[in-house]
Amino acid sequence: MTISADKPVIGLLGGIGSGKSTVAAELASLGCGRIDADAIGHELLKDPQVMAELAERWGKGIFDEDGNIDRKALAEPAFASRRETEALNAIMHPRIRRQMVEQIDAMQADPDTPAIVVDAALLLETDWYELCNVFIFVSAPEDIRVRRVRQTRGWDNATWKRRENLQKSLDIKAGKADYIISNSISESSLCEQTHLVFQQIIHGK
Repeated sequence: MTISADKPVIGLLGGIGSGKSTVAAELASLGCGRIDADAIGHELLKDPQVMAELAERWGKGIFDEDGNIDRKALAEPAFASRRETEALNAIMHPRIRRQMVEQIDAMQADPDTPAIVVDAALLLETDWYELCNVFIFVSAPEDIRVRRVRQTRGWDNATWKRRENLQKSLDIKAGKADYIISNSISESSLCEQTHLVFQQIIHGK
């Protein structure tokens, strides 16, 4: 499948805990179609072929008592080193991309969808960025980001830093961006900036 460039396909960039998902939700409230790579990945963990490949790599210990993938149990070995993370990505990323393409094509065909937003933590670390034609970088101070992931995901500082180090640097992400939104004041400020950027993307003003 190929991606049509008829509508803006907005890729969100930023560090872990910067507020990308909040921006994605706000863009969705403005009518944008939303592609959630994390949600796609969660659904794929129920796929029998995916489950078999993950079990072959990391064993039966990644399953819960009901026979489903335990995401926390999977994360422990899969994010233990760059090599193991690359093995996980090789299983998951091509499948996630195929579903992203299908969803984007469907949204491109929907006349009521003014734009599409791609919410994917590893946008630049994969070829998923090729699906986008405009980029927004969401910035936030490190202490705020660490506090957010502690509150929302239960990560300690070491876990946050290990995951952050697996991604492109913030300088690279910011350098790729067409627009920058600051998430250092309040959620209302973040939403106001998102509205302004959306108008600029859609109407050029």
